[in-house]
Amino acid sequence: MDIRKAALLGLFGVVSSTVAPALLAQTAPAPATPAKDEATTVDTVTVVGSRRARASVTDSPVPIDVIPMTKAAEQGGNFDLAQSLQYSSPSFNSTRQTGADGADLIDSAALRGLGSDQTLVLVNGKRRHTVALVNLFGARNRGNTGTDMNAIPLLAIDQVQVLRDGAAAQYGSDAIAGVINITMKSRQGCEGVLGYGQYSEGDGKNYLGSAYCGLKLGDRGSLGITGEYLDRGRSNRAEPGNPRIIGDTATKNGTIYLNGTVPTSGDAQFYFTLGGQKRDASSGAFARGGVGSGDIPSRNSAAMYPNGFVPFINGDVDDRYVIAGYKSQWGDWTTDVSQTYGFNKLKYRITNTLNASIANLDLTNGGRGISATAFDAGGFSFQQLTTNFDMSRYFPNLLGGTNVAFGAEYRRETYKIFAGERGSYIDADGVGAGGNAGSQGFPGFQPVDATNKSRDSYAAYVDVEADLSKQLKLAAALRAENYSDFGSTLTGKLAASYKATDTLLLRGSASTGFRAPSLQQVYFSSTFTDFISGQALDVVLAPNGSTIANAAGIPKLKEEKSQSSTLGFTLTPSKAVAITADLYNIDIKDRIVLSGRFDASNYPALGTILANLGVGQAQFFVNSVKTNTRGIDLTASHRTDLMGAKFGTFLAYNYSKTRVKKINTPPSLVGFEDVLLSERERLFLEQGAPQQKAILGFDYTRGPWNSDLKIIYFGKQTLGTFSGTANGVPNQQYAAKTSADLAFTYALTPNTKITVGGTNIFNVKPTAQDANETDNGFKYESVQFGLNGAAYFVRLWSKF
Repeated sequence: MDIRKAALLGLFGVVSSTVAPALLAQTAPAPATPAKDEATTVDTVTVVGSRRARASVTDSPVPIDVIPMTKAAEQGGNFDLAQSLQYSSPSFNSTRQTGADGADLIDSAALRGLGSDQTLVLVNGKRRHTVALVNLFGARNRGNTGTDMNAIPLLAIDQVQVLRDGAAAQYGSDAIAGVINITMKSRQGCEGVLGYGQYSEGDGKNYLGSAYCGLKLGDRGSLGITGEYLDRGRSNRAEPGNPRIIGDTATKNGTIYLNGTVPTSGDAQFYFTLGGQKRDASSGAFARGGVGSGDIPSRNSAAMYPNGFVPFINGDVDDRYVIAGYKSQWGDWTTDVSQTYGFNKLKYRITNTLNASIANLDLTNGGRGISATAFDAGGFSFQQLTTNFDMSRYFPNLLGGTNVAFGAEYRRETYKIFAGERGSYIDADGVGAGGNAGSQGFPGFQPVDATNKSRDSYAAYVDVEADLSKQLKLAAALRAENYSDFGSTLTGKLAASYKATDTLLLRGSASTGFRAPSLQQVYFSSTFTDFISGQALDVVLAPNGSTIANAAGIPKLKEEKSQSSTLGFTLTPSKAVAITADLYNIDIKDRIVLSGRFDASNYPALGTILANLGVGQAQFFVNSVKTNTRGIDLTASHRTDLMGAKFGTFLAYNYSKTRVKKINTPPSLVGFEDVLLSERERLFLEQGAPQQKAILGFDYTRGPWNSDLKIIYFGKQTLGTFSGTANGVPNQQYAAKTSADLAFTYALTPNTKITVGGTNIFNVKPTAQDANETDNGFKYESVQFGLNGAAYFVRLWSKF
């Protein structure tokens, strides 16, 4: 790997005299210089983590990254938001899954090695809804819901602000690891992007068409409209002779977003954001064997697929989001009343499949052994309605200047599961009669799974930020929330910054937080097929309060509670240099996780119930562990003039270590701790993401040429196996890997640019493992930077 790094640096040295940079993400103390026509003034915009009307990120008492998205939208090698942030922010992690029953249809994201549902996502400062899906498979975010970052087109985004600090006392549930705020643009002017990319192996072809137009509304209003179509082709890294399809899910996304403001009178204004996306996604499930295999008649029919087959899990995703608000002045107070609506729906269609029990019954009755080959398998939806009322006022003569804010929030959430067509789930020939029930690849949701559950939450908060002196700033927040399904919680936060010198700022924070159990975790119910060491097994995931969960002694889910602290500094010895360092510690009690697999052998009390259901194992969501996460974030940036051009370097590093400190065992499961949280599931919690990640960027600008070189380091990981070390099978050991992205941009005119480049240009892949022991049945999991290898792209951007 050192040879590769040296080769990279040498290559960059050769070309740097004639090429120029595409600015990499900048941290708060070193905001990027806005590109021409980019109306972004980082030091004066309202930022996440503060309710002061015109807060500054440079003296914030908590760490905030501000990532301008202009370069990513115009010149980036990644065509979606999640992957763009993956290679811009070290504390951010989003890895595409494969063979993961829905988790490969939606890319969820997380901060600091924690779960995707422990990171709160805002749009223009307003809470964004999570998806309806709860991840059950894959190496990342198991048992978590999350926010679909790729439902928002890059070209619609002005910047992304990442608050790397617990903020539940300010924003409510989910903000344990931090907050991501996506700010949309509405500035005047029109631009468009055409993009094409593919992997070096010739598959995974991506076609992108995106357009933005900003219009003036009246004298002071604005409206930004973005439309995008993205066609991402399927990739396949399965070995020759392996019928599996291992790689990217095929997706087709159609997206539209509107964002704007309409002044009414004085300083009052109506503001709005409306967006929607339709996504047609398709992933390959595990292959079923043909004649001569053990899959006939249990999972196949010789008359239908004599050579075996690969079922396709197709997902129709419908995502909608609306913000409508009114901001005005009431004396010296700024008031803000808003309503947010979020909706996400995922409907499954299983194709190239069969219901083996129907086929076997047909064969038994003298037929050929035929079943339908496609099924509507049902799905789920999640809706979130959030009403906010906020007031704030700055008192310039109170202490050195004090901002006081308070407000209230009402939120209603609704989760639904709807059953599939009858053939997608029935056991036509009876339990144990030969053919397995349901559509192969993904059995449909049954009527007993169907649910329609809602809950309400009410919150009130107070937030104070005071300049105690020119050097010392103090911020405090207190928030009370009440949920209709589990009760009340109170959280608080204190943060301070001290300007020790003109160039050195010391900062720190301490806070408590919480995360409400998602409705998806409480009520999700399904029977699915998993493959263990190549052998198929039906598993039921039983909802909280069900007969199986009660028989196992699984208690009612309650909220997770956290304690967080940060301590760090920012150093700006000159306008060209900025350095930040922040230590953090996060303790989470009663963390909700997906349990291990219970069966008749490891928990006999469930044996009869599972046998009657015709399944082999059961899993549950349970408040089962206490975890500790600690780490450090480091950033350093430098800009200078070099040989008549502009040269910038950027280094960002994150180290994050999570460990399970305690297992909370319900009384009925004492002695079964190794099943409740198996070694495999514990390692998914502790090392689902690399413990270390670093980005080193070099940017060079000379005349019409731009260049961008990024070297991305992913630390080692250890993941579990199905067999486990107790049975003599070693864990999966993934060595540290270093990837690199390189791009060159040429400005054909001041308003037209063309970019060519590559991602992971040295075709680096994870360490090979025993495919019988991985979660996806392939020789390595989707860890670090994925499993597809090198890719190449071209983008054409034009402003008109």
